[in-house]
Amino acid sequence: MAHIELADGMPGIRGLFAFRPEPAKPLCELGDVLLHQPNSLSAADRELVATYVSSQNDCFYCQTSHGAIAAYHLGGDEELVHKVKNSPDTAPISDKLKALLAIAGKVQKGGKHVQHEDIDKARKQGATDQEIHDTVLIAAAFCMYNRYVDGLATWAPQDLNGYRERAAAVATGGYQRIPATIG
Repeated sequence: MAHIELADGMPGIRGLFAFRPEPAKPLCELGDVLLHQPNSLSAADRELVATYVSSQNDCFYCQTSHGAIAAYHLGGDEELVHKVKNSPDTAPISDKLKALLAIAGKVQKGGKHVQHEDIDKARKQGATDQEIHDTVLIAAAFCMYNRYVDGLATWAPQDLNGYRERAAAVATGGYQRIPATIG
């Protein structure tokens, strides 16, 4: 049960956006810029960063919803999402994404955990400064989103099919339309 009274049937951050629509718009705009708009990192890679950080924060709603979106971008490859969440070092992903996930994992622990060596390793694997920047910002933003969702004890459905169904709409339509679909 949520710590505050939220609309019935509105899981996770969607319930919070319905409760307080004013912050929903800028939070969705940030999500859209980071995860949906064109970028040199694929949408799948950016969603994997969000999923990985959310799994490290043990935020079921965010890791499941963004994992479903990542899987959608990966042609339904939920097994790859599972491997990235549980063992990114051995997952069948690029060395560049492994280096970026290592940075994201350090940001999840605390920003000062990121060292010059981590950045150098990502650059050696082909990461640009913008990709490094965006990875750090995605990781930091998802620490905030995760704490927002879990700090108010929002409801997270256990049925994975609902996450899969919603993933297609978000993956194709982006995050800015979310506030308009609530309420």
